[in-house]
Amino acid sequence: MAKRALVVGGGIAGPVTAMALQKAGLEPVVCEAYAEAAAEQIGAYLTVAVNGLSALSQVNAHHVVTGIGHATPTLSFATSANKHIAAMPIGGVLPDGTTTHSVKRRDLYRALNAEAARRGVRYEYGKRLMDASTTPEGGVRAVFADGSVLDADVLVGADGIHSRTRQIIDPDAPKARYLGIVGLGGFVTDRALSSELNAEPGTYNMIFGKRAFFGYLVAPDGEIWWFANVPQREELTKAELVAHSRDRLMELLAADRTPAARIVAATTNADLVPGFNQYDMPSVPCWHRDGMVIVGDAAHAVASSSGQGVSMAVEDAVTLAVCLRDIPDTAGALAAFENRRRDRVERVVEYGAKTSGDKATGGLARLVVRLLTPYFLRKAASEGIGSLQWMYDHRIDWADGSAVLPLQHG
Repeated sequence: MAKRALVVGGGIAGPVTAMALQKAGLEPVVCEAYAEAAAEQIGAYLTVAVNGLSALSQVNAHHVVTGIGHATPTLSFATSANKHIAAMPIGGVLPDGTTTHSVKRRDLYRALNAEAARRGVRYEYGKRLMDASTTPEGGVRAVFADGSVLDADVLVGADGIHSRTRQIIDPDAPKARYLGIVGLGGFVTDRALSSELNAEPGTYNMIFGKRAFFGYLVAPDGEIWWFANVPQREELTKAELVAHSRDRLMELLAADRTPAARIVAATTNADLVPGFNQYDMPSVPCWHRDGMVIVGDAAHAVASSSGQGVSMAVEDAVTLAVCLRDIPDTAGALAAFENRRRDRVERVVEYGAKTSGDKATGGLARLVVRLLTPYFLRKAASEGIGSLQWMYDHRIDWADGSAVLPLQHG
């Protein structure tokens, strides 16, 4: 009889983990707290780097991203005076020519869950995890807020940065770390503005503003996708985040000679993503216990500036499935999963924290960063993906989950 796995969370890590576990011969059940997948989300859109797309291909789900997203292989940086600094690739090129893609967050949530359901993965909605414990048979018993109980051989917490599963595994586990940044985002459907900007589709335009960091891209259909990172020393409450609106952002962007303020002004209320605090998880001491394990943001949330959040979750999913497939003892499989993943993801978290730290600084420190950034970016651009090859080159082979295959650059 196949091992049964409860996957807590129907965001991104959840359905991918379920598909990977299904391919590995387990029987996954996704337990989602809301009445439908993607009932709550933060952020406008996501980047799926080539290492994440490669990992998705191991469970034949990469087409989900490439089918609804679009290629964004290039970063282009500019100053607050709208002067070009440098351009560089976002990762390399997969053997089939695929490059890094961007996709709207809500679209990706829905598409991944739809694909998992199409493959026969069972979903249980309205299941908010409250507690979990071991059964006499050595499995896991999950208790939900609606009073229901489900038993399984393994429980996978794919329940995000504020994970309840992480707290159950280790009540002393650290909480998410606030990065000193409030994020906002949105979409501009006015194609006239995108034509006027004359931006090349597939290029992330990153602007080091005087008072905020701003990024935008033009999708192939002419829609503008944008985000902003605003330094904010203290975390904001939900009410304060609502107040941290378009008007406040436009005040900050008004100091720059860039198209940022115009892009924000052209965003309708319906296409505006409200402000949200940004966090990461620098190091979680305990990833697994008694048949329970955490993956994705629950174990190692990375700053959005790394562009690796989705990719790390997907790599987790595939690696965990391979370990559970190849190691009959559940405890041994979960330990092997953590051993294979911890060093890599914590290195990515560290990289993301560094890049976010540059955006979170204020006053004189921010001025210094703005003055020095062009030099370092031009140096990095001259090296291609250079020093970041370790991040983009990682490959998981389904036949051998511990194998790392080389990346073909193009």
